Amino acid sequence: MQFATVKEQQEIGKRLAKDTSTVTRWLQKYRTDGISGLLEIKKAPGAKRKMDDAAMPTAVNYAALEEELKTGKGFSSYGAIVEWLKEEHGQEIEYATVYAWVRYRLGAKLKVPRPQSHKQDEKLVSEFKKNSVSYSIV
Repeated sequence: MQFATVKEQQEIGKRLAKDTSTVTRWLQKYRTDGISGLLEIKKAPGAKRKMDDAAMPTAVNYAALEEELKTGKGFSSYGAIVEWLKEEHGQEIEYATVYAWVRYRLGAKLKVPRPQSHKQDEKLVSEFKKNSVSYSIV
């Protein structure tokens, strides 16, 4: 394999389909940090959390919230949890924060069964479930 000598950064940019400013930045990085600096992959730190892991148990009765979620009645919505935290623990926490904690940290889902008519015949419903054909799309 033969490498062609390139004398201008513009030509490098054209061959690599990159802007000349990118090529300039790469060359500066190579000159200061060498090949290891050029190949280093950096990760952006992201936004700082409003409530960290250590603050949650002290800010809110963490165990009480977890127990409340485990009970059969639980909560009907994340807004209800926000209200419960305000009333029971005097904590005003944003909806998005509560959602993230409950959904992702505690792994809880607020599942509420669909309402059923009181007129339904349970025998007919179970018979329907037994005899219904399930289709699978291949």
